[in-house]
Amino acid sequence: MKSTVIKIVLGIAIVVLGYLLFASIMEPIRFNEELNARNSQVVSKIKDIRTAQLLYKQFNNAYTSSFDTLFDFLRTGKIPVVNIIPDPNDTTFTKTINDTIGFIGIADSLYSKRTNFKLEDLAIIPFSDGRKFDMQTGKVDKGGVVVPVIEILVPYDYYLFDLNQQDVVNLVEQQKTINRYPGIKMGSLTETTTDGNWE
Repeated sequence: MKSTVIKIVLGIAIVVLGYLLFASIMEPIRFNEELNARNSQVVSKIKDIRTAQLLYKQFNNAYTSSFDTLFDFLRTGKIPVVNIIPDPNDTTFTKTINDTIGFIGIADSLYSKRTNFKLEDLAIIPFSDGRKFDMQTGKVDKGGVVVPVIEILVPYDYYLFDLNQQDVVNLVEQQKTINRYPGIKMGSLTETTTDGNWE
């Protein structure tokens, strides 16, 4: 009787230990899968913001730190629709004739093919419980030329707050160790770049 009880207890212990071992192996794998999925959605939104900001800069020679200003520009701004045809008088086939045939709203041009797209959602960081992207803008002097700059920083804490906090802390420390920003970053306030740290 005693040996049967011992065998049952040992069997249960083996099953529990096996499960704990499996869970400890799977935890970082699941965390990395979720991290990659969330990074992808955050980056996708930042790319949309970057596209909108680059258009804004073309029209205004500066970036804006205000989503309200950016959204107003996207709703009311128009860009030309240009028909490009080869110049019939050019025998080298290198010259073209650009003919503006109309104008289209910027928001329509960028987002009309997206289903259930809401412009205001562009400001919200995915998985962040409603936090908004923080856009910082400025100007830097590059060889006597004043150039507009923009930076968007999204710390891991903003969109990984509901995951295992030890995993998040480890990730932050790992990034700091290799001198990388612990999160998603686009642009710079000191350099004339709009590159992201995911590129």
